[in-house]
Amino acid sequence: MVTQSLIKSCIKGEYKAQEELYKLYSPKLFAIAVKYSRSYEEAQDNLQDAFLLIFDKIKTYAFRGSFDGWIKKVVINHVLQQYRNKSFLNVVQEDIQEEVEVTCDEEISVEFLTKIVQELPDRYRLVFNLFVFDDYSHQEIAAALGINVGTSKSNLARARMILKNKIESSTGSKKRPYIK
Repeated sequence: MVTQSLIKSCIKGEYKAQEELYKLYSPKLFAIAVKYSRSYEEAQDNLQDAFLLIFDKIKTYAFRGSFDGWIKKVVINHVLQQYRNKSFLNVVQEDIQEEVEVTCDEEISVEFLTKIVQELPDRYRLVFNLFVFDDYSHQEIAAALGINVGTSKSNLARARMILKNKIESSTGSKKRPYIK
C-alpha cells in the first residue's frame, strides 16, 4: 500500500514522504482541528503542531489497526491537551432538565451548524464534538478532559440547549429542532 510505504519513509525521516503524508491527510485532519478549536486560525496552528507531533511519534505506529484512526486520535488528543486542567472544564451548576431533543423541519446549512457549534463555550464544544461526532462515551470524555462523568453529561446537555436556542432563533421557528 502507498500509505504504508509513506509511513515507513516518514519513520526514516524522509522529508518528501512527510510532505506527501501532509498533503494526503491535512484536509481531513484540518476539519477535525476546526471542530475542536475556538477559531479557524487556532485550528491552523493546532494542525501544524499536530503534524509535528505525528512526525515525531510516527515510529510508535505499529501497523496494527487503521492509520487513519491513529492519526485522527493524535490530532484530537493534541487539541484536547491544550484544554486539560483548565478551569473552564470544571463543573458549572446549572438547572438543566432532562436531555434536550431538537428537531427542525427547515433545512440548515452545514456552514451554519459548524459556526454555531464553534461558538459554543469551550467546555460545551469539546464534550459535544467528542460525544456526537466522534462517538466517545461520557467515561472516555471524562478521562480525556480530566473531568467527571456528571460534568460531561451536564456539559453535553447545556451544549444541546444552546444549539437548540440558536437554531430556533435563526429559523424563527418554535418547533423543536432535533439535536441528537
